[in-house]
Amino acid sequence: MTTAADAGWEPAQVAPEATAVDAVETPAAETPVAAEAPVATAPEAGGRVGVVLVSHSRAVAKATAELAKAMVGSGDTAPVLAAGGTDDGRIGTSAELIHAAALKVDEGKGVAVLCDMGSAVLTVQALLGDGDPRTMPADTRIVDAPFVEGAVGVVVTASVGGDLEMVVAAGEDARNYRKG
Repeated sequence: MTTAADAGWEPAQVAPEATAVDAVETPAAETPVAAEAPVATAPEAGGRVGVVLVSHSRAVAKATAELAKAMVGSGDTAPVLAAGGTDDGRIGTSAELIHAAALKVDEGKGVAVLCDMGSAVLTVQALLGDGDPRTMPADTRIVDAPFVEGAVGVVVTASVGGDLEMVVAAGEDARNYRKG
């Protein structure tokens, strides 16, 4: 499992247009296709909080994104991207995929990032910790929540126009859901 720190990754060395992979739209059997990451621009007037789902598994991140988007129903879904697995499709995490996904979902209202565990969390913390706005959008927060349940709360709340604080709170509230 590669983390940003393990790989010695520095944002200035990454060309986002060469590393962005939209795992939500990439079938697991195909080789990831590079997608262009947007250049930082002024916030859009009607933008919403963007969501990035970080898992060690591309399939888990993609399935979780699909489930969360389905729970929105017939409404317009907030921008959601899965950043699962490594750049070459193995189990692990990729600072480059996370970075590109965060830039792509950013509509100027903040970005909520949910991680499954371990090095996924450490990689996002490393990206946020360097303070370089080219690494992650300025208003990016890690949501401390169970991955699937938190993703549903975050995506639904972002989709109905909740601000970043509301989106984070909805995800973290998933920790209190009793199942038995």
